[in-house]
Amino acid sequence: MSGISSQQTASTPARFGLWPYLLAMVLVVVSANVLVQYPINDWLTWGAITYPLAFLLTDLCNRRFGPQQARRLVWGGFVVAVLLSAWLATPRIALASGSAFLLAQMLDVRLFDRWRHAGQWWLPPLLSSSIGSALDTAWFFSVAFVGTGLPWLTWALGDYLVKLIIALLLLLPYRSISVRQRGQAR
Repeated sequence: MSGISSQQTASTPARFGLWPYLLAMVLVVVSANVLVQYPINDWLTWGAITYPLAFLLTDLCNRRFGPQQARRLVWGGFVVAVLLSAWLATPRIALASGSAFLLAQMLDVRLFDRWRHAGQWWLPPLLSSSIGSALDTAWFFSVAFVGTGLPWLTWALGDYLVKLIIALLLLLPYRSISVRQRGQAR
């Protein structure tokens, strides 16, 4: 044969299956890092609307491939998004975003995995995203905007509220996609 063990071939679909998640993650994080620089008002930036999709991607990956692959997605998204964000946004935004992303997404992976067998399909994505978003928002806005004179505290509160609302709305596509994934795995 070709010298590839059955264990290696079993992991090949998971490895190749991460690429769409990784590309989507990079797009979401970079767009959020650029859009966070554009306030809608004193309570909200455009970044709040795109960033919650990162939690959806992490949770779908975690559900489909498990926490180890979800962590790989987070690390891959972190490296590429920080590099692109430093170029497309500002170094301060990239640093704040990268560190907040890594902390919040790793927490999300852990919490989702802990609650994945809780019996309620909506519990893991909603709770892990809500708690991860709280950490992400507090860390990001304090690192990115403290001392700038910008209304970062109200932006953080507004962004977190929007992230919670979007986390609720994203339960619909999460349920739809996860049911479809379950059908494909059979």
